[in-house]
Amino acid sequence: MSRRCDLTGREPSFGKAVSHSHRRTSRRWDPNVQSKRSWFADEGRWVRLTLSAKGIKTVDRIGVPAAVARIRANGVRV
Repeated sequence: MSRRCDLTGREPSFGKAVSHSHRRTSRRWDPNVQSKRSWFADEGRWVRLTLSAKGIKTVDRIGVPAAVARIRANGVRV
């Protein structure tokens, strides 16, 4: 599973971890991405979406059909 939200497009961000002695090493911040299964009534089937926490809240607010339409507009196959 990729660490990318299908709806919001959130991806890992990169930076430096700074120790007490101020040595810098590379690190990465991963988004809180979950795999969520939702009923898509328009097509009469379940769809599995890879969503961040904010993406899950967005789907709850706008509904599954509108979310799938946005995801497909971004070029992601659902």
